[in-house]
Amino acid sequence: MQRFVALFESLDRTTKTNAKLEALVAYFRAAEPADAAWAVYFLTGQRLKRLVGTRELREWTAEFSGLPPWLVEDSYEHVGDLAETMALLAPEPGPATDTFALPRLHELVEAKIRPLSGMQDDARKASVFEQWRQLPVTARFLYNKMITGALRVGVSKRLVTRALAQLAGVDPGLTAHRLMGDWQPTPESYRSLLLAEGEGGHDHATPYPFFLASPLEDPPETLGPASQWRAEWKWDGIRAQLIRRSGETILWSRGEERLDGRFPEIEHAAAGLPDGTVIDGEIMAWRGQTPLPFSLLQTRIGRKKPGAKTLENAPAVLIAFDLLEVEGRDLRPRPLRERLELLLDVVEAAGPEVRTSEAVAFDDWNALPELRASSRARGVEGLMLKHVDSSYQVGRRRGDWWKWKVRPYTFDGVLLYAQPGHGRRSGLFTDYTFAVHAGDELVPVAKAYSGLKQAEIDELDRWIRNHTRERFGPVRSVEPMHVFELAFEGIARSKRHKSGIALRFPRIHRWRRDLAVDDADRLADLERLIGD
Repeated sequence: MQRFVALFESLDRTTKTNAKLEALVAYFRAAEPADAAWAVYFLTGQRLKRLVGTRELREWTAEFSGLPPWLVEDSYEHVGDLAETMALLAPEPGPATDTFALPRLHELVEAKIRPLSGMQDDARKASVFEQWRQLPVTARFLYNKMITGALRVGVSKRLVTRALAQLAGVDPGLTAHRLMGDWQPTPESYRSLLLAEGEGGHDHATPYPFFLASPLEDPPETLGPASQWRAEWKWDGIRAQLIRRSGETILWSRGEERLDGRFPEIEHAAAGLPDGTVIDGEIMAWRGQTPLPFSLLQTRIGRKKPGAKTLENAPAVLIAFDLLEVEGRDLRPRPLRERLELLLDVVEAAGPEVRTSEAVAFDDWNALPELRASSRARGVEGLMLKHVDSSYQVGRRRGDWWKWKVRPYTFDGVLLYAQPGHGRRSGLFTDYTFAVHAGDELVPVAKAYSGLKQAEIDELDRWIRNHTRERFGPVRSVEPMHVFELAFEGIARSKRHKSGIALRFPRIHRWRRDLAVDDADRLADLERLIGD
């Protein structure tokens, strides 16, 4: 744990990528495999299930610190992060614990944290108090983050992958592949990350790292001859890998979540695929020859075993746009044009719920703007442009795959509520709720936390503190005075929201200082975009 605390402090002190990389390599070189495995787990963004409720923790913090509950709540509101509030309010360990040696990271997790889930309330509180009494402030903060399932460290998974690859002396793409799927924090799993190229193997269910497209910001003609590029529609669904190995069908989301049982029609259709096949594609709600709105697909995402009515209302297909493996052979280094030729033959063996993504025909770049403009009418987000000789790479590598999306929808909304952010933003009001006019009232329609520059965030934070009308825990109601333009990707009706609508991917586009509250949009303006 001492090494992990030191690593966290090193990463927290710098914003320089090379310094973070050096700190990671040094840690993994020195840490024992059992500790390093858990460090990889946390550093790559995986989290333990929440083991203690926030209400309990706030009550325990008041009891442990001897402070009145109102002061704990006020401190939490000011700090904006419960784990940090608890760490700061708990008294520092006294002289009696000066000789206390921090437990190893794996011992803390496996012997002290994981067992909390099976304890009675009194036993859980006693265990948490024991750690609060013994752990110094940074270690206590990390412990609190772990038990609340909210530990985030300021590094990307890609940087952790680079550090491990550097230590192993292999290509980062290989390390990324080894980390894919249901990776478990065990010494054996960690050692497998450091094997030389050609050593070790993968479980048959392990997916490949996804290749991600970059946003196209320049005109497409800057990419070179149009004859070297393939255009496809950018589907509005769930990116997924379909694996058919060892007589089993496995679906993985881009977020590395297994989707077993959630799309049985796709799994059934894939049963005819040859063994040793991996397809990259998009899961879509689809009926006949027509894509259905993403909001229908959302009704399926959380259902591990969808019923007959759900399957009827939101039928799903996999739109296959790349072939990563055939007959157990890794095709990723081969040119896209070759992979697609093989894909056509492979998909023929599947049922109709697995279908290929057709190319969008165009003779020159001048034909694409009009096609792109028709995207929303077709139920897609825009165009994908892929170099026909591109290999299938790892992560977001600029140059070969581009996404050229249609311009987002926008509306002007009024700021109504604000609450503190998380991590480095926990001391600032950065999460906002926006409303539009509906009759004589303002109705909330969207929450957003990105899009403003730091100077604007600082300015708005000061204004919010001086113009608070009411407080609801960490949330503040503010005077309706400021208008913001928000962008969003889609809209659908929703019974869960007071406004009756739900917006997809809302984010702040700009602060409209030139508009008064009366100039903000009306709910009817947004409803007209639904078109049903």
